[in-house]
Amino acid sequence: MKIEVINNKGEGTGRKIELLNTIYKIEPNEHAVYLEVKQFLANQRQGTHKTKGKADVTGSTRKIKKQKGTGTARAGSIKSGLLRGGGTIFGPVPRDYGFDLNKKVKRLAKRSAFSAKAAEKKIRVMEDQIIDVPKTKVFKSILTALKLEIDKALFITGNVNENAVSSARNIPNAKVISANELSTYELVNADYIVLFESAIDTIENRLN
Repeated sequence: MKIEVINNKGEGTGRKIELLNTIYKIEPNEHAVYLEVKQFLANQRQGTHKTKGKADVTGSTRKIKKQKGTGTARAGSIKSGLLRGGGTIFGPVPRDYGFDLNKKVKRLAKRSAFSAKAAEKKIRVMEDQIIDVPKTKVFKSILTALKLEIDKALFITGNVNENAVSSARNIPNAKVISANELSTYELVNADYIVLFESAIDTIENRLN
């Protein structure tokens, strides 16, 4: 598929660039997208929750009353979770929520996300921009020119562009990442995807 290249003022440059159909024009696999988004969110969880169990509570392990003859239920240690001040029964413990996902599934998920956005005509290709200093005002002017002030916009650069990242940091609906940092979650979460020309080759090498 071919798409027109625009400049930072939202105007056409008269050039068109070829995007691979194997990445931007496949039948989206929703389950693959679901799996990678689930993995991404699972990896964000710290898993540091903890409550004190029976072994962690301070107290004697002496049997608090005899087994039989009291007319009441049996009872053991005062640290039992059935008693006030006892340990929590089956409480949460530190754990890692992350899980592995096949590389082919992850590539399919990203291709599916790109294809879904392309089908909705929500992918734009922009000339590479040189931002000399990190200024929010500069990046806001680009968003205004592209008419993306109220939409979530994901800008994908070829290499890490610290000035662009810093310029967009204070804008809640805009984010800049490099092509090597691609995640399906970011692609799905954005309303529009803006590809810098230098990012296209990197994306194709990773996903094709």
